[in-house]
Amino acid sequence: MKKNWIIQKANPEKVQQLQKALGISKIVCELLVQRGYENYENSKKFFRPSLGDLHDPWLMKDMQLAVDRIEKALLNHEKILIFGDYDVDGTTSVATLFSFLKNLQAQVDYYVPNRFKEGYGISKKGIDWAIEQKINLIISVDCGIKSNDLIQYAKHAGIDFIVCDHHLPDEVIPPAIAILNPKQTDCPYPFKELCGCGVVFKLIHAITNQKKLHEETYLQYIDLVATAIAADIVSMSGENRVICHFGIQKVNTKPNLGIQSLIELAGVKQPMTVSSLVFMIAPRVNAAGRMDDARKAIQLFIETDPTKAKEIAALLQSDNTDRREADQSITQEALEQLLNDPQTPSKKSTVVFQPHWHKGVVGIVASRLIEHHYKPTIVLTQSGDIVAGSARSIPGFNVYEAIHACKDWLIGYGGHFAAAGMTLQINHVQQFADAFEKAVQKMLPDELLTPTVQIDTEISFEQIQFGLYNIIQQMEPFGPDNLKPVFVAIGVEDKGLSKIVKENHIRFVLEQNNVKLTGIGFNMADKFSIIEQHKKIDVAFTMEENEWNGNKSLQLRVIDIRSN
Repeated sequence: MKKNWIIQKANPEKVQQLQKALGISKIVCELLVQRGYENYENSKKFFRPSLGDLHDPWLMKDMQLAVDRIEKALLNHEKILIFGDYDVDGTTSVATLFSFLKNLQAQVDYYVPNRFKEGYGISKKGIDWAIEQKINLIISVDCGIKSNDLIQYAKHAGIDFIVCDHHLPDEVIPPAIAILNPKQTDCPYPFKELCGCGVVFKLIHAITNQKKLHEETYLQYIDLVATAIAADIVSMSGENRVICHFGIQKVNTKPNLGIQSLIELAGVKQPMTVSSLVFMIAPRVNAAGRMDDARKAIQLFIETDPTKAKEIAALLQSDNTDRREADQSITQEALEQLLNDPQTPSKKSTVVFQPHWHKGVVGIVASRLIEHHYKPTIVLTQSGDIVAGSARSIPGFNVYEAIHACKDWLIGYGGHFAAAGMTLQINHVQQFADAFEKAVQKMLPDELLTPTVQIDTEISFEQIQFGLYNIIQQMEPFGPDNLKPVFVAIGVEDKGLSKIVKENHIRFVLEQNNVKLTGIGFNMADKFSIIEQHKKIDVAFTMEENEWNGNKSLQLRVIDIRSN
């Protein structure tokens, strides 16, 4: 798949000024300026995060109302229910607040809707269960901001509601006692990009503060919050970066027992990073809700017995193995379906459907299909008497808007710019697919159909030294708004030593000005013809450390190559 390369340009004057102030390499200063760190003070905060950089939780709208209502519930021994979502952000949010309140001797329970029977967010079934249990207060975490009718329903039943959410509110907000969501237009909280567990973290910080408890009362959950930030792919700037920095420190020193058990099961040897949380921990946590019951993930995070934690982690590991098998087989079937459809090349969208596909993995499959057919993608399956599906977009295209344009064929839908879900009647699948293709044709500019490689700056092989690499490592944690730096080396030669390994990957041996470096390019075998021309090439890559027989060296993680 051909890709467009976009090489960023940092303001040279700002780079020069920063280099003068910091006394470090020009390359690092370019990276900092591109990320908005233009002076000594904010660069220092970037490299040396401090818990003192976290904002006062009382700045969040309704925080006092929320804390006072929880204090009242604690004082009167009222029954509290935490209502969460089934993904990593939701389950860590529930586990954090549940454990925190349990330590304050609260009468607290939790509820997570069944993905297959109740769908996302607050459910009537959940509220009815709360009524049966004589719950006095429900606190929703990572959901609730759009559940106006259901919160009204709970209110009629005499149940108070506190909403902790980070999703974009509608114009009319629910009739809750308090709504903690920095994205409310009238919320003065300075940082708007918290995840759901981040909002919970601010709540438990405020309660700790009001009760004059030791800061460890809330900080002990910072590794769970970091896991949620990593998995929810929210901005890695501001408070999220600070929380992640300290959260990963805790993951590597004294992690939550559940996280510890998953690390051991995954066989991770080296120190954990954001990347390890995303690729090693998050899939195992998400697998519980995708394949079976998300409550297992919460049980894992709240468990205090190491033996029991290992037993629950093994269940999640098993769910993840099932998830991987389902995801691979469905992806293969979907790719064959597209290969057999003569209209596939001319379409701007992908819609595939099979009634037997597992509902829990259709979102993952949609993402996999985009790796092969770079288009907005919907994967549909049968769920009871109706069809349910997940959509994933390509960068720059609002898939939710396109689905909204097809609402006449849908029973229900929801989501955001990059991802969405929908339900429809089984006899409307083709009409919906046609309507979606028509909407995408109208709304998607052709240029967005070519993937892009965002490159930070040019570098020469002789500049790739451990000194530079070590400074770049201090730019961790990486994520949106602080991505791992991508470099380009221009006019690099292959002297015939690069080769294809394990069918799909390229093991590179490259040279520039007599400096030789090795690298690996995953799933890049289709680009090998460029190397075989034995002409100079340009290489886009990130740097990584390689250790072999006790010797450490730097190598390239190649993203793309092109003829010079």
